[in-house]
Amino acid sequence: MGLARVASRAQLGLSAPRVAVEVHLGGGLPNSSIVGLPATAVRESKDRVRAALANSGFDWPAGRITVNLSPADLPKEGCRYDLPIALGILLASSQLHMPQSLLEDCDFYGELGLAGELRPIKGVLLAAAHAAREQRTLIVPAANLREARIAAPQAQGADSLLAVCALARGKTPSIEQPASLALPGESAGALDLADVRGQATPKRALIIAAAGGHSLLFVGPPGTGKSMLAQRLPGLMPALAAEEALDVAAIASVSARGFVSTEFGQRPFRAPHHTASAGAIIGGGRRAQPGEVSLAHRGVLFLDELPEFNRSVLESLREPLESGVVAVSRAALQAEYPARFQLIAAMNPCPCGFLGEPTASCRCAPPEIARYRARISGPLLDRIDLRVTVPALASAELLGDDAEREARLTTGQAASQVKRARDCQQRRMGKLNSDLAARELAVRCALDRVARRLLAQSRDRFDLSARGVHRILRVARTIADLEAEPPEMLTAAHVAEALQLRRAMG
Repeated sequence: MGLARVASRAQLGLSAPRVAVEVHLGGGLPNSSIVGLPATAVRESKDRVRAALANSGFDWPAGRITVNLSPADLPKEGCRYDLPIALGILLASSQLHMPQSLLEDCDFYGELGLAGELRPIKGVLLAAAHAAREQRTLIVPAANLREARIAAPQAQGADSLLAVCALARGKTPSIEQPASLALPGESAGALDLADVRGQATPKRALIIAAAGGHSLLFVGPPGTGKSMLAQRLPGLMPALAAEEALDVAAIASVSARGFVSTEFGQRPFRAPHHTASAGAIIGGGRRAQPGEVSLAHRGVLFLDELPEFNRSVLESLREPLESGVVAVSRAALQAEYPARFQLIAAMNPCPCGFLGEPTASCRCAPPEIARYRARISGPLLDRIDLRVTVPALASAELLGDDAEREARLTTGQAASQVKRARDCQQRRMGKLNSDLAARELAVRCALDRVARRLLAQSRDRFDLSARGVHRILRVARTIADLEAEPPEMLTAAHVAEALQLRRAMG
């Protein structure tokens, strides 16, 4: 009779609490059970472990086998516990001997195939980050080793149960060591802004949005380049810092798709379909998984055909736009995910899309247009900093000589302007202008006399809310920061441009 304890980790939102896998071999009729709030996949692990042990040359112990996953009140899901359960059985039955120091300092993860091979699992990067903070070593499937070493350089990989046993005996596993993942350079592989013909004002708005982290709405008829412009926003933003890249990768690792190594260090660009549910956008499901707003953390959330989204979905965006955090609550599970994304949306001016276009006739009656625009509530629209019209191009612009492309602003040139403006903001307040608190606006967005009078007149004329005034001030501050030598006080020119870039749908 024996008792063994092997460490692993659970996954609960973006936390990875440690789990002790305790195995006890007792007398009595042959039986095996797993306790400690296991999900279906965990309960089924005993059958996978039995076959893996047999095909790896080990014996399945006779008698009663009890596997306890502690703490017992923590939900256990997934196949990550296969490997620690198998090791616990081998240790308890004295078929494997492992130094106590190794057991105390190591966490084990991995799904077992019936032949004893180790298969990759999701959420390894998150577990690796937590284990690295506690200075613990990870043993993971070889396919997960590259992911684990992003956060835990000392992680070890194995491709089978036998390889893990060899590692426990002090032998180095014979697997190919993956190369470390490096952060890509700025604008690596970015789409070029010079590919978009014309649209000087929307391009200017896109650069301002990138420089200050502002939300942006494009309004225009079909085929004018709204999606093309939105897709070029990530290329204008500076490269992610190492800590930011790790946060983005950790969120991806616990999502349904999982972590993709080729996307490490890239700014996320999420473009969900307009039929997406509130749970898909905000997060949810039985396991409280992250939604699109969290998968777009530190990147861009692009909502094309904005009025076609369900009203409840759009209203659910209001809180994360303000707080940068989303809390997903279910009956037995609560998880909090970061959601500091940049919202870019696009829509037509009317249901048919051709309102106000001189080259096409609009077929929509005024009540239809009013109903179409009313799908976007005032509170949500008020939270969008920039609202810009994207008009149809004239034939001369659309079919002009390709040689004109050399004179257009490129992504690299615009990204340099954005980086300079962001550096100025970081030196001034350690944050982007979009994150300035209301109490900071009076100091950091001070207006001269003419600018103050212009803003006061505009508020009365356009019935701006207090939030709208604050957002205009933040945008005006960004416009000033894009100048070669940013002034301390905002002028009427800065405020006037900020007001002009908020007129569409106003």
